[in-house]
Amino acid sequence: MADETSGACNISFSRRGVMVGGAATAMAASTPSDAQTKRTTMPPDPAAMPVTMPVTLKVNGKDRPLSLDPRTTLLDALREHLHLSGTKKGCDHGQCGACTVLVNGQRINSCLSLALQHDGDAITTIEGLGTPDKLHPMQAAFVRHDGYQCGYCTPGQICSAVAVLDEIRAGVPSHVQADLMARPQASNIEMRERMSGNICRCGAYSNIADAMADVAGAKA
Repeated sequence: MADETSGACNISFSRRGVMVGGAATAMAASTPSDAQTKRTTMPPDPAAMPVTMPVTLKVNGKDRPLSLDPRTTLLDALREHLHLSGTKKGCDHGQCGACTVLVNGQRINSCLSLALQHDGDAITTIEGLGTPDKLHPMQAAFVRHDGYQCGYCTPGQICSAVAVLDEIRAGVPSHVQADLMARPQASNIEMRERMSGNICRCGAYSNIADAMADVAGAKA
């Protein structure tokens, strides 16, 4: 009977020893060594510092020279470096259209494009389309037809709408055309198809279509 008790005590001691040893090992691992301490106190290696590159963006008619991290998106260059906050960051994945701007007359999702790709390109943001004193016709139509609610997606909607009408005038086909060789018309279905990449979470789609039809001189 004494032997059994002694055996139980030995087992208990060995478990306790394992626990104590494990705690000591964890503390030792979490304590920085002299080498680690030296590395954290050393000045940063210049070779490891972020590299910047020069780029000149022609934004709303003005040359804007910048020095940017090569990974900077056009959206972040506009918002964070040029402080043009009209262009909105929505999904940051090219799925909502809130960041739409015009580059050399064509609409793009600026969150999916690197700023360095657009050296010398003509970029138009919502700030460059019109001013409060002299609205662009599309901006004025959005006001007349209440084509916005919260307004967050509106700059991208307006930039995209301007480009859509330019695409139709230029004869660029769309997925809803039965005859791709025919000239597209500014019909309701045509404009809605082309605007499908711009999401309005408030649901102002009908009013947006009315505003576009107003500018196009078509029946929504």
